[in-house]
Amino acid sequence: MWWSMRYQSCWLAPLCCLVFAACGAPDRGASVQAGRGEGSPTSVRPGVEVLLDDSLHLVAGRRVGLVTNHTAIDRQGRSAIDLLAENASLELVALFSPEHGIRGDAGAGDLIASGVDERTGLPIHSLYGETRRPTPEMLEGIEVLLFDIQDVGTRYYTYVYTMAYAMEAAGAQGIPFIVLDRPNPIRGDVVQGNVLDPRFATFVGMYPLPMRHGMTPGELARLYVGEFGVEAEVHVVPADGWTRSASFDETGLPWVAPSPNMPSLESALAYPGTCLFEGTPLSVGRGTDRAFQWVGAPWLNGAALASALNLYGIAGVRFEEATFTPSNAGDGKFEGQTVQGVRVVPTSTDFDAPRAAVAMLIEAYRASGDDWSWNVAHFDRLAGTDALRLGIEAGEDLATLTEGWEASTSAFDARRGPYLIYP
Repeated sequence: MWWSMRYQSCWLAPLCCLVFAACGAPDRGASVQAGRGEGSPTSVRPGVEVLLDDSLHLVAGRRVGLVTNHTAIDRQGRSAIDLLAENASLELVALFSPEHGIRGDAGAGDLIASGVDERTGLPIHSLYGETRRPTPEMLEGIEVLLFDIQDVGTRYYTYVYTMAYAMEAAGAQGIPFIVLDRPNPIRGDVVQGNVLDPRFATFVGMYPLPMRHGMTPGELARLYVGEFGVEAEVHVVPADGWTRSASFDETGLPWVAPSPNMPSLESALAYPGTCLFEGTPLSVGRGTDRAFQWVGAPWLNGAALASALNLYGIAGVRFEEATFTPSNAGDGKFEGQTVQGVRVVPTSTDFDAPRAAVAMLIEAYRASGDDWSWNVAHFDRLAGTDALRLGIEAGEDLATLTEGWEASTSAFDARRGPYLIYP
């Protein structure tokens, strides 16, 4: 794999100069709703713009495939599909769709059918239906395969595993793989949660990553090659102007919900923790406008739960009593019912969502009594271990349940170091 990393290092040098010349870390406000302050970057150029403006030689004269969805847009909101299809220097010949579909409107876990893109007439090959890997037949005639999807920076999100499978498939066919990079919306300088035990590897956690990994898709692709044995010729077109300490509201880019239940940055910040509740009987607010910010069930006392959680004194977050009613939630939890629970309110973009979620699990488990049940397989694969579930059942406290997390994330932080691109 020396050739891959060597090629990346040499190729990235001029573009990294653009990134490292970006302005310094912006001042962090007291609330994530505060927006971009003075000194924040005016706009980050996503990788697709950098490719077309500065690095077109990578695809010029080639037949191109694109793994993408609705999140692949430029600063003006124009689709990467259209930008590439309209560029006479290359020939876009096929599209590949991840979970939630090419338009991002399919529910979690819904199988996606292959089809044709109405605007361009290009074939769309589903990577979340009969197969999750591009087949040799899908890749026939393609000379370079691109990836452009906005990730949310959390281990459970499947887009970066679609990327891994696509890398492997391209590598097997001798096709170069190019990541058109985008910022990590919940920052690149924060690593939190436990690191997945490889025995629990699934499509919602294929590699030993922390719950909040602090990496971009391009950086993860480099890590997959360098550390996890993915064999592919990988190149990364960086997002120009992004710095690791910047969250999405400081990029100047338009927020497009990456999936139907990821409506905002606030949901993305809570998601590294609250997603764990998908493996419990509680609702995470699917079917509302604050999915993953809310957790609850009809039998809970929201005020009591919020009070108990605030006593933990977890920095950067507060818990508020909440009442909500899921509608068309898709997870089968309390459809049309009044749900009592709490809202997770981040007051800082570096709040420890995984640790906060463990406190929530402890208190919700205690308060639920006989109403509690586990979806054991799903919870354990999200948690990346069975130790968390078993510890909660045994009555262990927050410190015990999260013991060792800091050491494992510190080790991961060091491991990822050689593959990072941005300052």
